[in-house]
Amino acid sequence: MASKKKRPAKKYLSFKQLTERFKKIKLLALDVDGVLTDDNIFFGPDGFEMKKFNISDGFFIALALHSGLEIAVVSGRPSAATTTRMKDLGVKHILQERKDKRQQILPLLEKLGITHEQVAFMGNELLDIGLSKEVGLSIAVEDAAEELKLVVNYVTTACGGHGAVKEIIKAYFKGNNLDPVKYLI
Repeated sequence: MASKKKRPAKKYLSFKQLTERFKKIKLLALDVDGVLTDDNIFFGPDGFEMKKFNISDGFFIALALHSGLEIAVVSGRPSAATTTRMKDLGVKHILQERKDKRQQILPLLEKLGITHEQVAFMGNELLDIGLSKEVGLSIAVEDAAEELKLVVNYVTTACGGHGAVKEIIKAYFKGNNLDPVKYLI
């Protein structure tokens, strides 16, 4: 009987190291389905789409925006539900409809005058591997694809749609010595 080779364990940043890395970050880019949501979509018979977004994730996104952090959503599929929720939170950079997220984000980096090294990207699926390899800080949610987990710097303790974004934004605040309470709306 052939023995299975055990895949070597990936060493991730500690939470303290993660907070330190956030000192250089100017843009937090987020995948949507599986990161801001629990990876489920509800469709009605007429094609009407509904998604469930985590309220605490949204609250911390709003706080981070008020602190001056640029936030973008980078999704491979268009969604009116995503657009509505992001506009509600004040997210100005809503990038949808391109499968190649590396190409999708380039015009925004140019517009903001920042480099890939100043970007943190959080994903969950195979489509997120390419961009994760190019940014300064790559993050996967706890329930992400194993292939993505092999290339990222950090994996959250929370699953997508269950506070993972809040977890990361708390690290941003801590790393930059910012009190989120100061940015209450």
